Amino acid sequence: MTSGEPVVEESPFTTRQLLRLDEALRIADQSTGLTFSIYVGELEEPIRESAEKLHAQIVNPQKAVLLAVSPNQRRLEIVTGDEARRRITDRDAKLAAFGMAGSFSGGDLIGGLMIGLDQLASHAGRS
Repeated sequence: MTSGEPVVEESPFTTRQLLRLDEALRIADQSTGLTFSIYVGELEEPIRESAEKLHAQIVNPQKAVLLAVSPNQRRLEIVTGDEARRRITDRDAKLAAFGMAGSFSGGDLIGGLMIGLDQLASHAGRS
């Protein structure tokens, strides 16, 4: 690598997986009126605060749901804004997290994210 070239981290996903994930996010957003986002990467300590800072950067965070996953740290945080929290309870988020963790433990990162998105959007219901 020569100087001046950007450093690009390799995505854990194939192009096809990214397209599937993008479509799932679009469907979740459209069906609920909320904004769903996914972050995959390292989270700074304390983990929850790091995820909350990422969530705050989303446009209209009150209506946003963030799935923050750090595979190397084996951590998952689901952060909901005030409006989203009225429709997705902590219990709903925990159930989605359990479903996601099952896939993650089997090495299926994309499958876990798809399960989580589907469950959270289902719990949120229509806008």
